Amino acid sequence: MKKSNRPRIEIHYCTKCRFIVRANWLAQELLMTFNDKIGELALIPTSDGEFTIICDGIEMFSRKAEGRFPESKELKQLIRDKIDPNFLLGHSDE
Repeated sequence: MKKSNRPRIEIHYCTKCRFIVRANWLAQELLMTFNDKIGELALIPTSDGEFTIICDGIEMFSRKAEGRFPESKELKQLIRDKIDPNFLLGHSDE
């Protein structure tokens, strides 16, 4: 099977902390925003309070490092800057 040139995004979330709802919401936001620009989006259950977003093997955001969750707008900008810097995000760019 041929590997897609479109990026793989992973959302690692702690199951014990019940971060699944936030992970699902952000996954939906990314899929709706980037539509056909994303090759794959995976929700990966973890533990120890983790909530990390990875794009093609590069950590884009870590709840532990930042001490908070990412805002939707912020995450969209981070992902956009990595996969397609010229892509306009509409109101998320304001």
